[in-house]
Amino acid sequence: MDNNQLQKRYGLFTAICMVVGIVIGSGVFFKAQDILNYTGGDMLLGILAWIIGGVVMIICAFNFANFATRYLKVNGIVDYAEAIVGERYAYMTGWFLSTIYFPAMTSVLAWVSARYTLILFNPEADITSGLCMSLGAFYLCMVYALNVLAPKIAGKFEVSATVIKLIPLAIIVVVGTIVGLVNGNTVEAFTQSAQSGGGDFSSVFAGIAAAAFAYEGWIIATSINAELKNAKRNLPIALVLGTLIIMVIYVTYFIGLTGGATVDVLREQGAPAALKNLFGSVGGTVLNAFIVISCLGTLNGLMIACTRSLYSIAVRGHGPKPEVFSSVDPKTNMPTNSGIFGLMFCAIWFFYFYGANLTAPIFGIFSFDSSELPIITIYGIYIPIFIKFIAKEIKTVKEDKKGIFKNIVMPVLATLAAAFMVFVAVYAHGIRPWQQAAENGTFTFPVLFYLIVFIVIMAIGAIFYKKKEK
Repeated sequence: MDNNQLQKRYGLFTAICMVVGIVIGSGVFFKAQDILNYTGGDMLLGILAWIIGGVVMIICAFNFANFATRYLKVNGIVDYAEAIVGERYAYMTGWFLSTIYFPAMTSVLAWVSARYTLILFNPEADITSGLCMSLGAFYLCMVYALNVLAPKIAGKFEVSATVIKLIPLAIIVVVGTIVGLVNGNTVEAFTQSAQSGGGDFSSVFAGIAAAAFAYEGWIIATSINAELKNAKRNLPIALVLGTLIIMVIYVTYFIGLTGGATVDVLREQGAPAALKNLFGSVGGTVLNAFIVISCLGTLNGLMIACTRSLYSIAVRGHGPKPEVFSSVDPKTNMPTNSGIFGLMFCAIWFFYFYGANLTAPIFGIFSFDSSELPIITIYGIYIPIFIKFIAKEIKTVKEDKKGIFKNIVMPVLATLAAAFMVFVAVYAHGIRPWQQAAENGTFTFPVLFYLIVFIVIMAIGAIFYKKKEK
């Protein structure tokens, strides 16, 4: 076997667990609180935000499932970008994933895992303290070591964590819904929504941006397609089935929370308050422990992708020192050098996330939400892929009428859905905060400052590509 090739080590069940396990982990627990706050406590608008975000995810996943039946190399989205748009675009996509998307998401998950660990022992714990950040840094290093030194164990942990994380969600859905109907909390929550006359619909955009974080991660499953058995069959099944399961779970969980606390309490204290009210101190603590495992499972799945991200472009002969970052360790069959690069950028984004979320942010006006904006950016990257695919398929469809829905209609819908997500980001992280700041006589436009950082990092990546061409 080629020393630079990855082994086929994962099956269909692992792939489905990756989709469900990476997506369901932390966002559903702490973004539910954000969505309620964005929508002013309007449950109907909150559910609408969850549904719209879920539909966008399913539409995009359907298209990538279609791509998965055609293109296979080493990293799903980079493969698709190369085959459909071109080599340069694939390289820039891979560079974005390696330096912004994967490490930014992974760093946030390390903090979230630490946050719920501290809350487990002390509900009043300061989740922006040095202790929280130190524990998050420890989790980063721990999960990195697990993936680099024992990748098979990391895969098994992903499966186990997926099963474990569904336990508290299933309990909250069933018990929370029943209790909410009995004690009247759920009915009251929906009654308030109806009486509000629909609330401020524009707030749904901010809710969708928050839901984007909770839904994101399914695309990461494509990063193991070179290690997936019968990938052209199993990956599409995992993507479509996994995303459908996720949306149903999220909406029912959101409703179930109202059984344990009023909307006002949920807006202020989040899911832990509902768990404590539903199951008591001991039961709430046990379920919070499951949530910690859930978050660590998601962190593990993100690190799986993070360690392989630079490898996906280095193996194509591009990027900094491709001969170094495309090497695979003969003992562990892991791209170790690529993993070190990924961990380094995780550390950078982890420090940024910490500094940007302090009461007095270190980065001042350059502070932006690194948990949401990189995720929305990926939807912007999807757009050229969908458009080019449509352009290529139109010629084929004219000759053979088969596949119009799969190869034309769905990519068009995906293009519109991705463009809508970009608009949502501009509104939620640009127009909305700018309007709010203007009322206070200040200035902030987070999406602009994120774009500056994005352009600088991508320009650096472009330099490496040009050097390789020469």
